[in-house]
Amino acid sequence: MLGRIFAEHGSFMDIQIRKSTTDEVPAIVRLMREFADYENLSNYCQITEARLSEVMFGDDAFVEGLVAFHDGNPIGYAMFYPYFASFRGQCGYYLEDIFVAEDFRRNGLGEAMVRIIAKLAKQRGFERIDFQVLEWNSPAVTFYEKLGAIRDDSERHFKFIDSAFNSLVS
Repeated sequence: MLGRIFAEHGSFMDIQIRKSTTDEVPAIVRLMREFADYENLSNYCQITEARLSEVMFGDDAFVEGLVAFHDGNPIGYAMFYPYFASFRGQCGYYLEDIFVAEDFRRNGLGEAMVRIIAKLAKQRGFERIDFQVLEWNSPAVTFYEKLGAIRDDSERHFKFIDSAFNSLVS
C-alpha cells in the first residue's frame, strides 16, 4: 500500500504502509518502546522480540499489524486483533496500539492506518473498531474524534494482571 501524504510544510512525503512481517519485529519493538516513552509508561514496557513474534507470527498468532515506512525506515505501526461484542452481536478489531514517530505526526499517516484497518475489518465482515485512550492524551482524543469516533464513558476499564491474575489461577 503506497501513498503520498501531504506534509505540514506543504510538500508530499512518499509513505508505504503494509501488513507487518517477521522481518519488521525488531523495528516494531523499537517503535513500541518509543510509544511507551511518549505515554510515560516505559517502566511497564516489557515486550521482547520473541514474544511479539509469537503473538503475531507463531502457531497460535492472533495479533495483526501494520508498519509505515518513509524512505525504507519504519516510522509508525498499528497493532490490532479480532474480538466479539456479545450484546450487539458484532465482530470487530480492537486497536491495541497506533503510533507515528514524532517527526511524521499530523501529516495524515495515523488516519491512513486507521482507514486501512477499517477496510481490513470490513473485508472480514467486521463492523467496528474499539480502542482506549489515556485520559491525559488530548491529541489522541482529538485525532479520533476528528475521524468520527464515538466516545463511550459508560464503562470502566478493569484488568487482571500480575498478582491479580496469578491469584485467579492459583
